[in-house]
Amino acid sequence: MLKPKKKITKKEIKQDGLVTAYAEATSFYYEHKKHISYVVTALVVMIVAVVIYINNRRANNEKAAVELGKVYSIIDAAASDSRQFKIAIDGQPERGIMGLKSIVENYGGTESGELARFYLANAYFNIGLYDEALKQYEEFSTDNELLHASTLAGIGRCYEAKKEYSTAATYLEKAANAISNSSVTPEYLSSAARCYALAGDKEKAITLYKRIKKEYSTSKYGRDADRYIGQFST
Repeated sequence: MLKPKKKITKKEIKQDGLVTAYAEATSFYYEHKKHISYVVTALVVMIVAVVIYINNRRANNEKAAVELGKVYSIIDAAASDSRQFKIAIDGQPERGIMGLKSIVENYGGTESGELARFYLANAYFNIGLYDEALKQYEEFSTDNELLHASTLAGIGRCYEAKKEYSTAATYLEKAANAISNSSVTPEYLSSAARCYALAGDKEKAITLYKRIKKEYSTSKYGRDADRYIGQFST
């Protein structure tokens, strides 16, 4: 007499599937063991490299911050003595002060190193080295809205100093549009209008002065707007 077939449960089917999958995975591993080892090794090396890079970047940023801190007093002094800008750029090795140029060369790319680049650009501008200032402004990178707008304005002022008024006006207008700030935006708009006028585009200059009058009427630039509008309308 035939015995009834044993019913296979779902659990047994699942277990059998796991056994089969394990066997296939094991077989695949041994067949490709050499290549898998290469891949795993490469991944480990990559992870270690990333960790080292992050740690080095953090350490370099801290070093840059320390060095930049030493230059701040010189930058502050430059507000009343322009000769201090050259000292801020070159540093004072005898006092252990690295200087903005060396900080950028050694730590550019870190947050503090990039901030040093911004100050370096400003310093170059203030001693009349406009091409050097322009290069640093263009290489400067930041997520800070105010610094970004200031950088665009810095580029514009470099071109204005080089008497490239049309390009200067474009960057100064970009600076004004990059930030809405009652302190700096009307200044950037006024500077852009001035450069447009110098470039021969008086209509654009008038448009910007009308914008200043409308949006920033209480600023000193807003109060002067009518005078310039009348001047460029004649």
